[in-house]
Amino acid sequence: MRFSKPDFLAMRWSILACCASALASAAILYSSSKYAENALKDRRDAQSLLVDARKRLAAAHEDQKNMRSYDAEYGVLSERKVIGDDRRLDWMEGMEKIRLQNLVTDFRYNIAPQKIYAPQPPVDSGNFDIRYSEMKLQFDLLHEAQLLHFFDALHTDIKGWYQLEGCTLQRNAATPGSGGNGAPQLKAECGGGWVTLKNRSAPQ
Repeated sequence: MRFSKPDFLAMRWSILACCASALASAAILYSSSKYAENALKDRRDAQSLLVDARKRLAAAHEDQKNMRSYDAEYGVLSERKVIGDDRRLDWMEGMEKIRLQNLVTDFRYNIAPQKIYAPQPPVDSGNFDIRYSEMKLQFDLLHEAQLLHFFDALHTDIKGWYQLEGCTLQRNAATPGSGGNGAPQLKAECGGGWVTLKNRSAPQ
């Protein structure tokens, strides 16, 4: 079939309409593809934001839980007077009250000046300095159980945190007529110290 010039002129508008339709279809397909691509990207971004928000919410809940736990621990330490300055006078008064209980035959003690304590291995003490007041004790004992009773009383009757490092015991040399007359049978020396936590932000 052959087209003459008059036929072509008669069909040109149809051909132009088809070309325009093809171009419009291509433009629509391209726009649809870009829209779908952008929509998929927006969806991925939204999902990422949702995951991040969930993580932040979980972290906030965990922080709240930790704060409640730390607040309870802080309250206990404050009640025990572990937080703040050293309580030298309180400790001395408490030791004298224990002396009146006659838990041991006799004891002597010495509290050294407070110093910064560096535990080994190191621990994270947050915004607190760990301070240590060394206290050495010497005892005259009838038997070993007296020493245990003394430290039980020290921990329950005196507010603070005494960290016992260790004790050495030595039996007294036997002397004629000493048995059964209430004379001390043992000597003990113990070392340790009072631990306090000082908030670095607290006013001096």
